[in-house]
Amino acid sequence: MENQENRVAQLIAEQKIEMAVEPMPIAAPGEVVVKIEYCGICGSDMHFYQHGRIGKRVAPFPFVLGHECSGYVAQLGEGVTTLAVGDRVALEPGVPCGKCEFCRNGLYNLCPDMRFMAAPPYNGALKNYLTHPADMCFKLPESMTLQEGAMLEPLAVGMHAAKRGGVTMGKSVCILGSGTIGIMTLLAAKALGATKIIISDLVDNRLSKAKQFGADIVVNPKNQDLEQIVMEATNSQGCDIVFETAGSSYTMVDTWKYVKRGGVITVVGNISQEVPYSFLEISRREVDIRPVFRYRNIYPLLIEAVSSGKIDLSGIAPREFPFSQSDEAFQYTGNNAQDVIKTLIKVSDNH
Repeated sequence: MENQENRVAQLIAEQKIEMAVEPMPIAAPGEVVVKIEYCGICGSDMHFYQHGRIGKRVAPFPFVLGHECSGYVAQLGEGVTTLAVGDRVALEPGVPCGKCEFCRNGLYNLCPDMRFMAAPPYNGALKNYLTHPADMCFKLPESMTLQEGAMLEPLAVGMHAAKRGGVTMGKSVCILGSGTIGIMTLLAAKALGATKIIISDLVDNRLSKAKQFGADIVVNPKNQDLEQIVMEATNSQGCDIVFETAGSSYTMVDTWKYVKRGGVITVVGNISQEVPYSFLEISRREVDIRPVFRYRNIYPLLIEAVSSGKIDLSGIAPREFPFSQSDEAFQYTGNNAQDVIKTLIKVSDNH
């Protein structure tokens, strides 16, 4: 790694990314240096890019975005035996403390001291090289591409949501929102055996994508009655599991209309507004409401599912931008939000 340059894409102001150079990282014990190959743009990245903050979390300019990433192991820290230089890896971006009550009970996504890429004050992965704990770098089989490796992170959100919701063979599912996380939840639900999947969105282009990915019924609530369609498809019972993936108070407020008695409402999207909710209806139906926060213990399962073909990410067909055009990549994603499922930035020009 001698004489290498560590270029970094820094957010220096709202809607302004510039290239800079950082010192080369050195792997501490238990860590590896990863040469980043691909980094995806997440909805949270876009929010920081456009507004400089998400709620109370303010980006400390200059700030490095990006947490959906893959690359090559470039250096091993002391004690690392599970990886070798040159291995292709997908990085799980959150590093828990490993010592608190939640970590000890396996709920490490709830760790209050989690260091998560591109969540202030921690910088993200839009750089040539970074250090990361070896046990949060997952080796990719030859049957998987590095593009797929970078898309495991949003897929992890969808799979964690599907598992939290209790999706199993034969379950009926209603997904509200057909953006990136809606599509990933759809793919996860299909892989877990859901046999009737209804998905709704206000954008017809997104619905046609959902149909391509295997949705059984697609609905645009602007000109169709979603509640009526759900009831017709489920013998007036409602769906076993309803997922709110749009992050909208407008969709959340209606979730109870589509769920079966004794069913589950899974809150996946980040809803920042207050929601005037009909808890009487929820109580009458004894419905569970299960929020989702990121994911845990799921990357190995996803790698097995994608590499075996159980989950096919090829249809995502992400739009790619070179590293030097990181700012343009964010502008494009923001300007084409209704059409883009995933944008990837190719951080490395060569290996």
